[in-house]
Amino acid sequence: MKKSDFSYDLPDALIAQTPLIDRTASRLLVMNKKTGHCEDTQFNTFIDLLKTDDLLVFNNTKVIPARLFGKKPTGGHVEILIERVTGSHQALAHIRASKSPKVGTCIDLAEGHSCNVLARHDDLFELQFFGLPLLTLLEKIGHIPLPPYIKRADDAVDLIRYQTVFAQEAGAVAAPTAGLHFDVALLDKIKQKAIQTAYVTLHVGSGTFQPVRVDNLAEHIMHKEYFAVTQATVDAVLQTRARGGRVIAIGTTAVRALESASKSGTLSAGFGDTDLFITPGYQFKAVDALLTNFHLSESTLLMLVSAFADYEPVMCAYRHAIAASYRFFSYGDAMFIAD
Repeated sequence: MKKSDFSYDLPDALIAQTPLIDRTASRLLVMNKKTGHCEDTQFNTFIDLLKTDDLLVFNNTKVIPARLFGKKPTGGHVEILIERVTGSHQALAHIRASKSPKVGTCIDLAEGHSCNVLARHDDLFELQFFGLPLLTLLEKIGHIPLPPYIKRADDAVDLIRYQTVFAQEAGAVAAPTAGLHFDVALLDKIKQKAIQTAYVTLHVGSGTFQPVRVDNLAEHIMHKEYFAVTQATVDAVLQTRARGGRVIAIGTTAVRALESASKSGTLSAGFGDTDLFITPGYQFKAVDALLTNFHLSESTLLMLVSAFADYEPVMCAYRHAIAASYRFFSYGDAMFIAD
């Protein structure tokens, strides 16, 4: 298939710029995976769609305040987006400036902090930070890295709302957005209904927003992201399958983690980098149902969803969502795909 096959037109007015006050107040488009039939409802009915034998698998990554602003010795302004923390004081990062800084450049940051450019690796810069450990420094002077389609500066609300309530493992520079619809009260209700839950970690990178630059999907080089799947999660998945339940991935990142851990054909515990690129024709090994947000036109995430529920029904569902004025992308509405 071609990249252009996954193109659709979206009015700017449907791109959610702010979160709803109530996490569970989003709309929910329910799609039958077998028939392609779509039904409009509210996210607060999601729990009614679950069965006692189901397992919900969440991505417990935590978004770090990965955006920094600074100045070069020449006075030129610099914007830094941490892509990956590689040590207590080191990171790989994207740098936006009128002219890219050279190796050896010292960049002045807010409140007297600074970093040095150690090396450049293609589009990424290797940075050394001084003083505070990097994660502590980011908490002090960093900004929440809102996606490029949100056309405003981050604010205090984003510190809370661009983070899942179950976030635990720091390292993501973008939120696992399907998880944003859950609040503590809903998680408690899920527990009371005896629905099982498990967690994976996949540190979402900024590459998730990068456009596919080739039309032939076979030529696309997928960005790498760190993932980890524990033995406890493997056991929960296997037990769910044994009792005839569904493994429901909460978000495409949970799908990528589970499927990356299933490359051998069988789900197994492990961790490392994944560059798994899921497109139509892929045979899923670990996931039976999917809760997801609506994704960018021509994006790898839309391709993943189209692989999970077939291309034509998914594109039809997107046309339905646009016609029905669903809110799109990170702070938008959700879609549940299941038999």
